[in-house]
Amino acid sequence: MSVGLIGTAEAAPRIVTYNSSNTGEFQAAIDKGAQVWNASVANVQFRKVTGTANVMVSVDNQWPRAYVTSLGRGRWVMGRQAVNEGHDTVRISSHEFGHLLGLPDRRTGLCTDLMSGASAGTSCKNPNPNTREKAEVEANFRSMVTVQPTTFADAA
Repeated sequence: MSVGLIGTAEAAPRIVTYNSSNTGEFQAAIDKGAQVWNASVANVQFRKVTGTANVMVSVDNQWPRAYVTSLGRGRWVMGRQAVNEGHDTVRISSHEFGHLLGLPDRRTGLCTDLMSGASAGTSCKNPNPNTREKAEVEANFRSMVTVQPTTFADAA
C-alpha cells in the first residue's frame, strides 16, 4: 500500500496563442517579446501558432499599437515608425503583448517600467516587466478580470 501526499495543485497556466507569421523582419523580436512574458509570469503563457490565434500580430509603417478585445485576445501592430526612430524592437514587442495581458500605457518615462513605452526614450532597451507589472498580470489572469475593448496607440 502506498501513501501519497495531499497538497495544493497549481493550476495550469492559461495559454494565449499568437500568430506572427506575417511579420517579416520582426518575427524574431516578436517571439522574444512573448518569451519575456513567458519567463516573467506563471499563470499565463504565450504559444506561437500559424493558424487562428487569440492574438494576431502584423506590421505596417505607422506607430505600434494594440487593439484589445478582451483579456488575452485582440491584435497588435509592430509599427516601423518607432523602429525607424530608434526604439528597440523586443521592448516594443513585450510592451504590446503587455496590453493584451491587461496592462495600460503608463508613460512614466522610466526605462524600468515596460508600460512606459516610448516615453522612456530610444536609449531604453529594457524588454522586461517590473515587479508591479508582473503582479498585475498574475492578478488579471488569476481573477480573469474583465478588460473592456481598448485601442492603445503608443506614439511618444
